[in-house]
Amino acid sequence: MTVDEPRTPEEAPASEGPRGEGGEPAEGDEPRGPDPAPGRSGEEDPSALRIEELILGSERQYTAFQAARAAGVPMELASRFWRAMGFADVGQARALTEADVLALRRLSGLVEAGLLSESMAMQVARSTGQTTSRLADWQIDSFLMGLTEPPEPGMTRNEVTYPLVQLLLPELEEFLVYVWRRQLAAATGRVVQAKDDEETVDRRQAIGFADLAGFTRLSRRLEDEEVGELVEAFETMAADLVAAHGGRLIKALGDEVLYVAEEAATAAEIGVRLIETMANDETMPELRVGIAFGTMTTRMGDVFGSTVNLASRLTSIAPKDGVLVDGALRAELISAGEAPESEKESEGLGEGRFRFALQPLYQRPVRGFGVVEPWLLRRR
Repeated sequence: MTVDEPRTPEEAPASEGPRGEGGEPAEGDEPRGPDPAPGRSGEEDPSALRIEELILGSERQYTAFQAARAAGVPMELASRFWRAMGFADVGQARALTEADVLALRRLSGLVEAGLLSESMAMQVARSTGQTTSRLADWQIDSFLMGLTEPPEPGMTRNEVTYPLVQLLLPELEEFLVYVWRRQLAAATGRVVQAKDDEETVDRRQAIGFADLAGFTRLSRRLEDEEVGELVEAFETMAADLVAAHGGRLIKALGDEVLYVAEEAATAAEIGVRLIETMANDETMPELRVGIAFGTMTTRMGDVFGSTVNLASRLTSIAPKDGVLVDGALRAELISAGEAPESEKESEGLGEGRFRFALQPLYQRPVRGFGVVEPWLLRRR
């Protein structure tokens, strides 16, 4: 949880008492008259606090300054860490727990030991906070809310939530750690297998975009709940398909998903299967897919670079229920024996010789890339 920046003696209200060096309370002095954290009424539901204590494993007992002091971390650094994790300012309220102190101490300890630089520690805090924030929101919105529906008249949701969380928390915690370790092992393996140090950051691979055609127009005709169900169905289908065929889902943005694959053939197979799967579902709109191959930079689980931009541009000009690829991905498929250089070359080689067919389309200007010759990819 983010904390207020230390104030200079001139800025500090008289009610807070003496100030020490850097505008923090003098040693042994505590700020008087703590205010509730912003956005809180000052009087919180006791049952909500009880559930919070169950989840966090300890009760609120520290102000921001007290937590920083207990962890042995400068107030300014503590403030930056909590902001990086995405938590709200707590002002002078006793809103932090022993777990907050321990986490702060561990993160700063990695910096002191030289295992992480301060900027790297901030990236760890920020990436972990962003990832788990979305996970927690999903679990509450789509999972816990349904399970805690009061089973009998007169029961409140809070009465149902506490025992349910008590049962689920240790199981979900262990599962989260298991999945994280599995993902960490896979990511480490990709880095170790890189040919050189540059490939650990700037890597040559395939990048694919899949976009629901006419989604904006469709969403105007549907109720909000129906739009949510459609997006969830699309994201679930895409995520499962990408994972099953050896790709990695980078992110889902409602009507669009972004995935990467080490091999061009893997990305092509995923793109074609996405089209085939969506075409067999009458409830889903048409899909457009664009795939490019080249160098891209990875940062905090996301990908950047001209190859990513080109894949996005190809998606925007792809025909409905079609897959467009760039020349580099075409060359990779031909080199790997997955597609013929021309249809004439495939004659007499049997139907099963190549997995994909590539049809050249008219060259066209693509914003940011000049004139590009896209290729329509299909299964043979």
